[in-house]
Amino acid sequence: MTQTATPAELSYRMPAEWEPHAATWLSWPHNPDTWPGKFAPVPAVWAEFAKVLARHEAVHILAGGDAVMADARRHVGQLPNVTLHDIPTNDCWMRDHGPTFLVGPAGSRPALVDWGYNAWGGKYPPFDLDDQVPKRLAKLLGRDRFEPGIILEGGAIDPNGRGTILTSEECLLNPNRNPGLGRAEIEHYLRDYLGATRVLWLASGIAGDDTDGHIDELARFVGPRTVVAPREHDSADENFKPLEENWRRLQSFTDEAGRPLELVELPMPRPIYFNKQRLPACYANFYIANGVVVAPTFDDPADAEALATIGRVLPDREVVGIRAVDLAWGLGAFHCISQQEPRLT
Repeated sequence: MTQTATPAELSYRMPAEWEPHAATWLSWPHNPDTWPGKFAPVPAVWAEFAKVLARHEAVHILAGGDAVMADARRHVGQLPNVTLHDIPTNDCWMRDHGPTFLVGPAGSRPALVDWGYNAWGGKYPPFDLDDQVPKRLAKLLGRDRFEPGIILEGGAIDPNGRGTILTSEECLLNPNRNPGLGRAEIEHYLRDYLGATRVLWLASGIAGDDTDGHIDELARFVGPRTVVAPREHDSADENFKPLEENWRRLQSFTDEAGRPLELVELPMPRPIYFNKQRLPACYANFYIANGVVVAPTFDDPADAEALATIGRVLPDREVVGIRAVDLAWGLGAFHCISQQEPRLT
């Protein structure tokens, strides 16, 4: 059912990604237009990702329609701990078209937030099936559904689970999402629906990112006060100025208790191009699951440093690098294609 009271009024919150999961949710890739001229290797990347995750937690994959279901079964149908669901999608970016799963106080009903979705400002129609995913999952899982009535993608927000949320001005203040809503109004929604008490605004995103500056390419909480963020040290690179501005802001931020953040620098890979288009290759687009972190690699000398850095900040988890060069042609990586369902308390 759809709730009328807000999640905050009922003491729900959005947990941090490293908190225990019940499952990971994916949508099976099937739209060749997302990887023009290079779709063939993409399903195998999903399969490798699912195989790693399934060793640590349940994996649920939306694979609606006969053809999509058949392809998903060929690739992952025999994997233990993987369940396929006949729920159709337009595309495969579960982080953005999926729900935000909430946790509540002991005895509360399971719940999720059903944000509106318009394919990053109407860039890639149709998106009608994607927009229905949260409602379908609420019904499938028997969760209460909160519907704020605004556009918001999961890749635009990153929480520490204690009330502080990272986001970016380029994305959440973009008029192609919610024209007429300013910073104060957006923060009101984050407070009411995610339990945010402090919102930290970075500026803009990296080259090639068609999401208008999603935070999961810019800065990620890996602990209540610890944030990893990429920096570009080549001053001639187009990512140098925006990433330095974001780093400057991170240095000035404090958490919900007024304490400064602990910053850890991630490297950037060398520029990657396909068909003369720069891809948004970035090590910050990793996914934290139970007992494992899956991070993108790019056949780059910085791969090893990036994986080692992630391992240092998340020492209780195995770090697995999966080659994401083909995936990046779709303009995303492992965080973009996954959504965590937290374990109920």
